[in-house]
Amino acid sequence: MALRKFKPITAGTRWRIGNAFAEITTSTPEKSLLEPVKKSGGRNAQGRRSMRYIGGGHKKHYRIIDFKRNKKDIEATVLTIEYDPNRTAFIALVQYTDGEKRYILAPQGLQVGQKIVAGDAVAPELGNALMLKNMPLGTMVHNIEMQPGQGGKIVRSAGASAQLTSKEERYAVIKLPSGEIRRVLINCFATVGVVSNSDHNLESGGKAGRTRWKGIRPRNRGVAMNPVDHPMGGGEGRASGGHPRSRTGKYAKGEKTRKTVKGSDKLIIQRRNGKKL
Repeated sequence: MALRKFKPITAGTRWRIGNAFAEITTSTPEKSLLEPVKKSGGRNAQGRRSMRYIGGGHKKHYRIIDFKRNKKDIEATVLTIEYDPNRTAFIALVQYTDGEKRYILAPQGLQVGQKIVAGDAVAPELGNALMLKNMPLGTMVHNIEMQPGQGGKIVRSAGASAQLTSKEERYAVIKLPSGEIRRVLINCFATVGVVSNSDHNLESGGKAGRTRWKGIRPRNRGVAMNPVDHPMGGGEGRASGGHPRSRTGKYAKGEKTRKTVKGSDKLIIQRRNGKKL
């Protein structure tokens, strides 16, 4: 992936580092795979604001992504690599030999005209989807299922990948991008490769307006509010606001929020902070 550093022609482009979209091959999405996106503006059914800092934003359509990859043992050809406004990764439009078209998450290095296939025991090549039990150790994967047939749930954002480290009787052990090491049922599907658009985290909007285009309004700090509005508000001069907490008084740092008894705890070998369960 390539980034583009803009010349400081205006104040908005002075600090902007954008995507060069070198991998993108078309700007016209497949019409049959689009759905409308309704915006709430942070309002509930009564029209009252239930979420702050939401509103505006550019109109967009949702692209229906095939996270399940359940069209098995039928070869597909990559037609285009496209931008998706609903996610950080790029998507690929593929057409199967029977004529059906679907969108999938585009792995890094996927090219137009390339052949991909999904199946229980297909070759572990870039873009192919198969069971974890049929992959060699060390394979980098993404779009991993948590339950067989459920569809990919984890490792789907730009530049993300997990590594298959070992296999047990019923489980495959994978190392996630966060550093967490966990077991996943060995019959779960995953896609080979690293998710595209890996330099997404290096982009810089350059101006506040680009955030407004995403439907995000300015966020006000708690310490800048009055005591009636926030637990951290008030005080003479620039007061620190005390211990960081939410608007409802819940501690924002240091307090554990994960349930003490959770079903997936037995599947986690090592947490992302290095602690073993």
